[in-house]
Amino acid sequence: MIGFLRGKLVFKAPPLLMLDVNGVGYEVEAPMTTFYNLPAIGSEIMLHTHLVVREDAQILFGFSAEADRAMFRTLIKVNGVGPKLALTILSGQSAEEFHRCIHNNDTQALVRLPGVGKKTAERLVIEMRDRLPDLSDSTDSVDSSAVGGDKIQRVNNPKQEAISALCSLGYKPLDAGKMVQNISAEGKNCEDIIRLALQGSVR
Repeated sequence: MIGFLRGKLVFKAPPLLMLDVNGVGYEVEAPMTTFYNLPAIGSEIMLHTHLVVREDAQILFGFSAEADRAMFRTLIKVNGVGPKLALTILSGQSAEEFHRCIHNNDTQALVRLPGVGKKTAERLVIEMRDRLPDLSDSTDSVDSSAVGGDKIQRVNNPKQEAISALCSLGYKPLDAGKMVQNISAEGKNCEDIIRLALQGSVR
């Protein structure tokens, strides 16, 4: 419903921050990876957002990088992982570090995070393994500059955009990554890569 917010930072106290967007104050909860990049109070920032609607509350979560929001959305699909725990995981590890833990089956690193026990760590490794693209594909999408400046920062990575689009079409991230990994991105846009990937998948 709300894809991003751009406005003046008027308050920050982890995990809560507030943005003044054209005179409306939006309370946003964010991971520490976002707070580390926040400028001074009064600066203009842009955050990628995800709205969680519950019976007793509507909570807006914000992220400096699109990769972090995508990771958050994937995490909350795991059985037993709610928005609060997902925020904790993203606060304790970067998206790249979390990818590495999953691909290396490193449950010991995961249990070091607050609220993550052994069973939860094992569940994360099992359920997230097929939901995450290869590390080499995913880490290129991290955009640490998106939190500041007066322009919306977008990832200029047509292969990663193609993977995301294929996932939206129902392909698993690992399968989508394999479909585009051998396609050269030189001179091609996202749509070209998707077309070639789909053509290859039916051969």
